[in-house]
Amino acid sequence: MTEPNILSSLSSALAETIARAAPAIVSVHSYRARASGFVWKAGLIVTADEALADEGEIEIQFADGSRRPATVVGRDHTTDIALLRVDGDVAPVKQSTAVPALGSLAVIVAADRGAPSARLGMVGHTGPAWRSLRGGEIDARIELDVRLRHSQQGGLALNAAGEAFGMAVLGPRRVLTIPAATIERVAAQLEKSGRIARGYLGVGLQPVRLDDGIGAMVMNIDKAGPSAAAGIRQGDVIIAVNGEKLSGVRALSRGLGPQSVGSVVDLTVHRGGEPLSFKVTVGERPET
Repeated sequence: MTEPNILSSLSSALAETIARAAPAIVSVHSYRARASGFVWKAGLIVTADEALADEGEIEIQFADGSRRPATVVGRDHTTDIALLRVDGDVAPVKQSTAVPALGSLAVIVAADRGAPSARLGMVGHTGPAWRSLRGGEIDARIELDVRLRHSQQGGLALNAAGEAFGMAVLGPRRVLTIPAATIERVAAQLEKSGRIARGYLGVGLQPVRLDDGIGAMVMNIDKAGPSAAAGIRQGDVIIAVNGEKLSGVRALSRGLGPQSVGSVVDLTVHRGGEPLSFKVTVGERPET
């Protein structure tokens, strides 16, 4: 009897890995949008927020073909994670918070036109924690060398052991993975409160060039917000935060993550050419 060669063994192992994960993979149907998702906990589905319509009804199609309506528990556009609730008791796939090694194989198990689908690629780049363009805290940089259809966003990325290390999404010119650690952190907060708290200063800012750097002019101000309460006025120019020169409006906004709520920041501003300092207690951004 001929022993199976290495390619045959690899093929069988991949097929078994995909078969184990497939029951937990779902197709997410929202208004004029199709995406993939997976069972995070019994009755709770995680999908890519970017691929989910902003309004209308949502329907989940399971691997066995059954369809059930779903409701939004919460969405976080900064980390591209949305949590949905649906009736069902499908077991979730085991997730691993370990970052896969560069060059290791990655299997994307997703849904395409309502049926389970799979793609094989490799981990093309890994790196430390980073912030998305929308200010979300992503626990690790994991890029995949694989093609991905729009409808396959929200599928699971599996390592060679069959463990899910993240959710596959389309990034700028590349396929990214939202790591399992980020999913666990954000989905747990969405399950608990339906939203992710973000820091709020209560000002609308416009970058301005100064002789010695960059400032942020207060173009409008929430009269009931933290900055107004601290004494900041429309027309003030923020030049420093906690004693450090301002590097840009975006950098200031990115510093207002969930951990910033309740903290006190020291803002240095120019008012009429004179420097003034204000201590602002960061509030929680309104849901609007």
